[in-house]
Amino acid sequence: MSSAISFDHLFRLTDGIGLFEHALGSVPRREHGYCVDDVARGLVVLTREPSPGVDLVRLLERYLAFVLAAQAVDGAVHNRRDSDGRWRDDPGLGDCWGRALWGLGTAAASAPTRRLRASARAGFLASAGRRSPWPRAMTFAALGAGEVLLAHPDDEPARALLTAAVEVIGPVGANPSWPWPEPTLRYANGAVPEALILAGMCLPDKVVLANGLRLLAWLLQVETRDGNLSPTPVGGRRQGGDPGPGFDQQPIEAAAIADACACARAHAATGRKRWLTGLGRAHGWFLGHNDSSMALLNPDTGGCYDGLEPGGRNLNQGAESTLALLSTAQHARRLLASTP
Repeated sequence: MSSAISFDHLFRLTDGIGLFEHALGSVPRREHGYCVDDVARGLVVLTREPSPGVDLVRLLERYLAFVLAAQAVDGAVHNRRDSDGRWRDDPGLGDCWGRALWGLGTAAASAPTRRLRASARAGFLASAGRRSPWPRAMTFAALGAGEVLLAHPDDEPARALLTAAVEVIGPVGANPSWPWPEPTLRYANGAVPEALILAGMCLPDKVVLANGLRLLAWLLQVETRDGNLSPTPVGGRRQGGDPGPGFDQQPIEAAAIADACACARAHAATGRKRWLTGLGRAHGWFLGHNDSSMALLNPDTGGCYDGLEPGGRNLNQGAESTLALLSTAQHARRLLASTP
């Protein structure tokens, strides 16, 4: 499977302010503006890129400036901004707060220059003292806190945030048919075991690590059909529900599986190649190894179609889907191409 990466569509979706959320086909829909959810994901992807060129560093700087501008004095975070640069919502502690911390923590640990790392770290500290009541927001925040701790093991704000996130995510269930800490598989599901694996590595806590690996193994079993990844659809999946396939399937689900299987998580925590099978399925999902046998990658634009439907694809190529493709391709390039 090819793991070639093109940032062409990401540049196409970006202007002097930030990354447009939606596209009509491959054309940015400027009237819908930008959101921190996507720009923070873009910050993670660009920070992971090895030896980025000048153009990618400038893009990273723009995304970092956007996320920092979204922060309120009390550490809460705006999400929606219009194309004139005005924020259209009140700052809060929802998913955008968690994703902002994910992006800032990743950049604080691994951005390509000392100046960018220092700026991201200051932003991370400005919001890391807050706590969200929503498990998914705390899950995303945990990913940023873990990145900080991998680079700086003595960082106490990051440690406290990661510890709190484990508590909010909740205990792993004893029922082997449904160990998931929620009654429903919802969205970005792979982020939950990834956060637990990362917490187990960084705190360190062997029980939390084992729980994260157990959840990931179960999720891969549930989301595999005929040897291919069959992600939880937009409507979610409940215990005892239809085994699938379910539609619409979103690229973010495949990317979350790839993140959990790779990116210094399950594979790095255990050294076991079994996790690369999950990464291969996630990467293959974008290339047509899925329930509709249709590729989500558009090779002409470098973008990714927004969803997999029963008989086709959503032909729009927005920011979330394209970043999901790029993130998964980065993992595949790093781990699959070099593994016998």
